[in-house]
Amino acid sequence: MPSKEQDYKERLVAVVRDLKENIRDDAEAMWLIGSLAARLIDLYRLRTWSQFKAQLTPQAYDQLLRDFEQQGNGYHKEGKAKAAYAIQLLAISTVARTQSAPDVKEGELLLDGMINAMVASYRQAQVAEAAKAH
Repeated sequence: MPSKEQDYKERLVAVVRDLKENIRDDAEAMWLIGSLAARLIDLYRLRTWSQFKAQLTPQAYDQLLRDFEQQGNGYHKEGKAKAAYAIQLLAISTVARTQSAPDVKEGELLLDGMINAMVASYRQAQVAEAAKAH
């Protein structure tokens, strides 16, 4: 049976691979990931997902993971697979900050870079929508 660390590494690799191979063609999933991450970043008045994770206190970290689990399970039960996936992806990224293995740190940087790109795309779409409204 794989250790918790090995199981986590396998999940991280799978998520990064899935993002690279599949999600780039799924505008809805990218929007969900970007919008959720942006809302969390905005709560702390920060600019990036990495900054958000770095600002989490141990209590906030634990609460965020509980919230991710509860909300993700709720979305899964409701058949909202893309929303559940977005939460799972952000949870995997959040947990990465607590891992020390060099290969996990590399994966975290790659994943966070992708999340930050989705946040930027989401924010650009919001600006474009606001411009259209005026």
